[in-house]
Amino acid sequence: MSHDPARLSSTLDQLDAVLFDLDGVLTPTAVVHMHAWSRLFTPVLAAHGATPYTDADYFAYIDGKPRYDGVRSLLTSRGIELPWGDPSDGPEAETVCGLGNRKNAVFTEVLRTEGVTPYPGSVALVDALIADGRKVAVVSSSRNAVPVLAAAGLTDRFPVVVDGLVAAERGLPGKPAPDTYLDAAAQLGVPAARAVVVEDAESGVASGRAGAFGLVVGVDRGAGADTLIENGADLVVQDLAELLSPETTHDGSTAL
Repeated sequence: MSHDPARLSSTLDQLDAVLFDLDGVLTPTAVVHMHAWSRLFTPVLAAHGATPYTDADYFAYIDGKPRYDGVRSLLTSRGIELPWGDPSDGPEAETVCGLGNRKNAVFTEVLRTEGVTPYPGSVALVDALIADGRKVAVVSSSRNAVPVLAAAGLTDRFPVVVDGLVAAERGLPGKPAPDTYLDAAAQLGVPAARAVVVEDAESGVASGRAGAFGLVVGVDRGAGADTLIENGADLVVQDLAELLSPETTHDGSTAL
């Protein structure tokens, strides 16, 4: 017999839908992405005699952006100019798209061999939202959102997924533009003012602010609470279990 479903905190009252970023919010795939980006850029920057890649570069130039935009942003930060190329470029191509595809090949291999386990607090919140009749969606810049959700066992919880592939197909600009979040809210039939954006990236919370959503929740997985608030978060939590009522959290945290 399952226990009674967790109850939501009053923070989410009067809000009908919650739109979740994926990497770093539902699943710790950000760590896998960070390793993949490091493996990509360490030799590339060395070959151009540029300042070495660090994790700070991930948060400043890459996190939350569509993959090719992240490549271009990082290269620009080092004064490196490469042709854009084409999404069909092979991973060996010295183009923005080629480098993005090279990174994706590394990430895909790690995901295949190691899998990914979702954050327990995030799963608890999603399940509580569904039990309470709220609508949920995933909005991710990643083109890997569908396989990541499958690897994490979360596919059946999310009827709407707007990822990098969907954005490209529909011509939607990526974060920090609000278009992908607005698209997901529209698919759920919920106005932005009655929807929540949950993000761990600067560009993501900025998209929530730009879209005039009812609430923008930042999850601090490394970007820093002050940075998330400056860029658009209304509040910041360390774990999404904090959005459950105190008596239903399982880690001793106090709900908002």
